[in-house]
Amino acid sequence: MADQGRSSRITRAAKKRAASSAVGSGGGDQAPATKKRVVLGELPNLSNVLVEERGEPNAKPLKTTARQPPKAGRGKVKKPAAAAEGAASLEPEDGDPNIDVEPASDDPQMCRAYVADIYEYLHKMEMEPHRRPLPDYLEKVQKDVTANMRGILVDWLIEVAEEYKLLSDTVYLSISYIDRFLSLSTLNRQKLQLLGVSAMLIASKYEEISPPHVEDFCYITDNTYTKEEVVKMESDILKSLMFEMGNPTIKSFLRRFNRIAQEGLKTNNHLQLEFLGYYLAELSLLDYSCVKFLPSLVAASVIFLARFMIRPKSHPWSLALQQYSGYCPKDLKDCVQILHDLYLSRRGGSLPAVREKYRQHKFKCVASMASPPEIPATYFEDIGE
Repeated sequence: MADQGRSSRITRAAKKRAASSAVGSGGGDQAPATKKRVVLGELPNLSNVLVEERGEPNAKPLKTTARQPPKAGRGKVKKPAAAAEGAASLEPEDGDPNIDVEPASDDPQMCRAYVADIYEYLHKMEMEPHRRPLPDYLEKVQKDVTANMRGILVDWLIEVAEEYKLLSDTVYLSISYIDRFLSLSTLNRQKLQLLGVSAMLIASKYEEISPPHVEDFCYITDNTYTKEEVVKMESDILKSLMFEMGNPTIKSFLRRFNRIAQEGLKTNNHLQLEFLGYYLAELSLLDYSCVKFLPSLVAASVIFLARFMIRPKSHPWSLALQQYSGYCPKDLKDCVQILHDLYLSRRGGSLPAVREKYRQHKFKCVASMASPPEIPATYFEDIGE
C-alpha cells in the first residue's frame, strides 16, 4: 500500500502544463506528465470532498504507450439519410404514439425486424434481481465505504477511461459490476480502488477490441496494487457475480430513446441532444441515489431533462417517448430532479472529471449550457391521450 504522500490526482490541464514546461526546458525525450492515483481509503467521510494535489518527486509518469489505438468497427451505426430527412414530427401536442420511428433500412446492423423484441428482452433482463445492486447496499452491507468514496472512485474511473480511450459502454459496465459486488461483499476502503480497476479490466475484456493489459491498470494506480492483487480481485468479482457480466446499462436504452427524442427537434439540435444525454447519463453514475433506479428509467429521465434544457418552453415528453420507453412523466420526476441538481452542481460539485470531459468542443461544450433553475411541475403531469 502506498504512503499518504503518494495520494493525489493531476488533472488533464495540469498534465498539459507540465508537459509544456518540460519541452520548454530543452530536454530531449521527456517523460509524460505525472498522473497519480487517489487513495480512497485515506479520504475523510465528508460530502463534496475535494481531492488535494500533493507533489511527489519520484512519482512515475503515466505510460502514454499504454493507450490503445482508436477502436476499429466500433463506431456508431450511421443513421440512414432517409430517416434523418423524412422523419415525422412527434410533438407532444400532436404526436402519434403509433408512429414507426425505426428507419427503413436494409442495413442488417440496424436490426429493424428484431429491435422491439431486443428491447423487450433488455427490459426483462434489467429487472432480474441477480443483475440489480441493492438500492441501499452502503447502509446494509458496507461498513467502511461511503457514498462520497464511491463518487470519487467513479469520477476517477471516467478519467481513466478517457486516458485509455475506452468506450463509454465499458465505463457503464464497470460501475454496474462495482455496485453489484458491493451489494454482496463487505470491502475495506483500502481495496475500493482495487475493486474499481479490476471491474474496469473485466468490462474492457467484455467490450473492447484491444483492452488494456493488467499491467496498465496497475500502472494507472501508480503501482499501488500488484498484478497478482488485480487478478485475484478480478476472480473474486467474477465468482461473486456468478459470471453474469452482460447487463443492460443506461447506454443500452439511451441509444433508442435518443433516436425517438430527436423527432420534432431541428436537425442542428440532434447532436447537441445526443451529447447532452451522454453527459447527463455519466453524471448519474456519480450519485449513489441513482443506484435505486432501473437503467431504462435513468435513460428516459436523461432524455426528459435534455429536451427540457434545449427547449425549456416546450413540454419535454411526448406520447411516442411514453410508448417506447414505457414511462410517463410522473414516473421520472425523482430521477429527473436528481439529474438536474447534478447538472447545476447542487450535488457532486467537487467531482470534476465528467464536467471537464463534456466542456470540450468535440462534445459541443454541453457541460457549459445554461439551464433553468427549476422544472415546472406541470411537466410531470400525465400527457393527454
